[in-house]
Amino acid sequence: MNNPPSFQYPTGPRPGETAWLWLVKIVTGPLLVLILALHLTVNHYLGSAHSGLMTYDDIVAYFRNPLIPAIEILFVITVVTHSLVGLRGIVLDLNPPRSVLRLINWGFGLFGLLTIGYGIWLALVIASKST
Repeated sequence: MNNPPSFQYPTGPRPGETAWLWLVKIVTGPLLVLILALHLTVNHYLGSAHSGLMTYDDIVAYFRNPLIPAIEILFVITVVTHSLVGLRGIVLDLNPPRSVLRLINWGFGLFGLLTIGYGIWLALVIASKST
């Protein structure tokens, strides 16, 4: 009797991916879906955008609620983190040399920090306009 080949789904980090990065990817995926649902619900159903796109004044008024800047900052951090860890996973599929992977890690890290920093700065500037 021939046994059919079995396929095993990966249940942990792949080669070149640390357990911490794997855990970050696993946690930020569902968190991203939840924050996105909250973001869309609040912006499109509970916010002041019933008639279409929000104006600058609508956004400043929307940011008067102190919970909104916190949610938007969490959203930016989650999106950037999950996407860069995912892009790194795609790069790992290409089997780059360790030196190239180290350069990519630094590049993704720097890009992520700059992007998250800009998102936080922007949310805080808009929140400061509303006071």
